[in-house]
Amino acid sequence: MTQQARRGNAGYRRDDADIHPPYLYPDYVSTRLRAPKKPLIILPKTLSDTTGPAYGRDPIGELDNDLTRQHAGEPLGERIIVTGRVTDGDGRPVRNSLIEIWQANRAGRYNDPEDDREDLPLDDSFSGFGRSGTVEGGRFSFVTIKPGSVPGPGGRPQAPHIMVSIFARGLLKRVVTRIYFPNEGEANAQDPVLSSIEDPELRQTLIARDEGEGVLRLDIHLQGEDQTAFFEFAD
Repeated sequence: MTQQARRGNAGYRRDDADIHPPYLYPDYVSTRLRAPKKPLIILPKTLSDTTGPAYGRDPIGELDNDLTRQHAGEPLGERIIVTGRVTDGDGRPVRNSLIEIWQANRAGRYNDPEDDREDLPLDDSFSGFGRSGTVEGGRFSFVTIKPGSVPGPGGRPQAPHIMVSIFARGLLKRVVTRIYFPNEGEANAQDPVLSSIEDPELRQTLIARDEGEGVLRLDIHLQGEDQTAFFEFAD
């Protein structure tokens, strides 16, 4: 079975609070360093959030973190490199964690049956899924294309963004966040998700830093004063 076929058959199942343990379980000591301490931000589900994790138990492949080389052709759009570090509540790098991303294509359409907007083109050379393990220093990196705008809660347009899931030792459940782009001032200001976060410093944790030459950086802090904003999806 091809990787693409496995992805297409990988359905998203949201966490069931009656089955899964809480993020912070004090008897499991590692969760004291990994689980978010600040409240999660509750969001209604949209196309951004209905698919993933995509890979199940497949081992990490050579091209999983390069979304521009997963198919025979090259995807349309602006090439970018997204990089960052994952740190725990003490600022220490979280090694051997897994970062998984999910995004729309350049036109703002997802490669998923639930996205049936025929007025927007699909790109056969772009699946929108990627993953990267963290290496020395808790670092991760992706090569991808900048996504287009997608509909959000109530049909309001969302600014271009990438969904991110983090899996790590000491996390009983994955945590979910987003990467927004630094040069989308007006779109970011009107984004229904970003604008739902009242604390401007917390909003800023979702906006990547432009490091030049197509490189964007967003560090993910699992805990602490600089904790990244994490999301939980409403029923």
